[in-house]
Amino acid sequence: MARRLGPAGSDWSPYGRLQDAAGAYFLHADVALEAIGGVVGRRRIRGFTLERVVDLTESGASVWQEAAVCDGRRLILWHSEEVADESAPGGTVLDSSVQVLPLGAIGHVGMRTLVGRDDQGRRVDRGVYLVLATATPHELSAVQTDPDAGVSAARFRPEAFRFSKSLDDGGPGQIARLITFGRLLGRLVPS
Repeated sequence: MARRLGPAGSDWSPYGRLQDAAGAYFLHADVALEAIGGVVGRRRIRGFTLERVVDLTESGASVWQEAAVCDGRRLILWHSEEVADESAPGGTVLDSSVQVLPLGAIGHVGMRTLVGRDDQGRRVDRGVYLVLATATPHELSAVQTDPDAGVSAARFRPEAFRFSKSLDDGGPGQIARLITFGRLLGRLVPS
């Protein structure tokens, strides 16, 4: 069980264990850990990254949370979102989902880092953007090359997962952790 290490949304990057990081960062750490733990079982977690976005809507604040976990064989993706439900106490329910991909299903790992300098000229990682793409079709759309002819081709867009951190969104610790996670997947994804 995750113990609360500070207010939800606290920096998770100092914590090496998923349980502690989720406890510091997620509003619903217990739901996340139960869903992920049910998949991971006794396998060792090799790396993870966490994300949390707060949206302000007409009905109030909505929180979207995500964890990406690698156990050396699989990528486990958990996310949750608060959904309005007038019949539920408090007016919302938590939509929690988990997705499991064998690392062999990932066909592309792309990572872009934004590197700058501080006032003393030392290197500073200012942001990172990680993309994991599969060969699984996410979208297939018809392409009409000749307006007078029927459909002659199709455009395929593979399923992709995107993660990003910046100095404004997560800070240097979370940037470093996402870079480490991207490098781990780059080493483990079969070529």
